[in-house]
Amino acid sequence: MLDAIHSIRLRDILDILIVAYVIYRTMLLIRGTRAVQMLVGIALIIIIYVLAGKFQLQTLHWLLKTFLGSILLVLVILFQTDIRRALTQMGKTPFLHKASDAAEKDIEEIVRAAAYMAKRRIGALMVIERDTGLRDLVATGHRLDARLRHELLVAIFLPASPMHDGGVVIHKGRIHSSGCLLPLSQNQRIDKRYGTRHRAALGLSEETDAIVIVVSEETQEISLVQHGRITPFHDDKSLTATLKELLVPSAATGGWLSWLTQLRAHDKKA
Repeated sequence: MLDAIHSIRLRDILDILIVAYVIYRTMLLIRGTRAVQMLVGIALIIIIYVLAGKFQLQTLHWLLKTFLGSILLVLVILFQTDIRRALTQMGKTPFLHKASDAAEKDIEEIVRAAAYMAKRRIGALMVIERDTGLRDLVATGHRLDARLRHELLVAIFLPASPMHDGGVVIHKGRIHSSGCLLPLSQNQRIDKRYGTRHRAALGLSEETDAIVIVVSEETQEISLVQHGRITPFHDDKSLTATLKELLVPSAATGGWLSWLTQLRAHDKKA
């Protein structure tokens, strides 16, 4: 035992730490997604394969051996969404590069529009682009490239507006596009009270690091969706403070504490 311990080199420890970190990040990436269920299914297939070999079930063993022989290709196909999300996070395209006061003004415009629409039961879906580019998403909508104003956001989502369907993408402090189609989440554990807007917001947040503000016309509730989680807000101040922590560097002194507190409270209710 002592010989084995003494034979461990610094590079071996570094190798183990890197592998452990990769596994840890992978687990964080797939947590709360369908990938967990698929991994459990693959693990069961491997267990059955081992048992089939032990009990000499030749046909079953051969079938599973053929399947597992192409396991790398199968994994790429099954986890293509998660792999794409991990790879896109490696590239950086900034969201707000203006001064902090300009960024704070943009946040105030978004919150003001959300509060106005919530009181009047106007549904809305506002996507704030961050590091992950949303070029494929904006290609499905109408290019505006307009100044970010709460009056324009409200006008877009009015039921009579021809662009009220879909989401608005906010890029670098401007309304880049409207009427954009968001990918629906396939998570089966979503609360049944959430409709298509929330599923679309979740779907996009599962694939990118975008922040999505959802206004429900049925419940008059404003929700912030990020990393596959829905956090409801019942007052403008807490929503503004959370957005500043997430988007304005100078306002992040408290870290993600407020947002995490909201998440824990929401998880307890669920």
